[in-house]
Amino acid sequence: MYLILILAVAAFWFMSRKSRKQQRAQQEFRSTLQPGDEVMTASGMMGVVVEVEDDTITLESTPGSRTRWVRAAIAKKVEAPVADDQPSDEDGTEDDEPADRLDDEPIDVPDDLSSLPPSRGDDDTDRK
Repeated sequence: MYLILILAVAAFWFMSRKSRKQQRAQQEFRSTLQPGDEVMTASGMMGVVVEVEDDTITLESTPGSRTRWVRAAIAKKVEAPVADDQPSDEDGTEDDEPADRLDDEPIDVPDDLSSLPPSRGDDDTDRK
């Protein structure tokens, strides 16, 4: 009986420990916000931190469009996109793009399926 109780308390302690670490990391992140940081709010709005007051963060999403947010609403810092270091071919295409078609004959695409020939596996059209 005591073993089950001890296991339950230990499981609860380990689960709460993980969430406490996450909360601590979020609080540390929010306390280090400064003007110029690009962030995303919990609702998905992205912007640049313009002003940091006590518990209020002012974001600028587009030039001249400023909104004020509670510090707890800032979810994460947005990392700048990394440039692709993959070289391209001489003609400007990348290696993983499909090659051009060899024949330049136009392809006739019908508007409905009635003009299409039967597929190779449709020998018996009565089978459903």
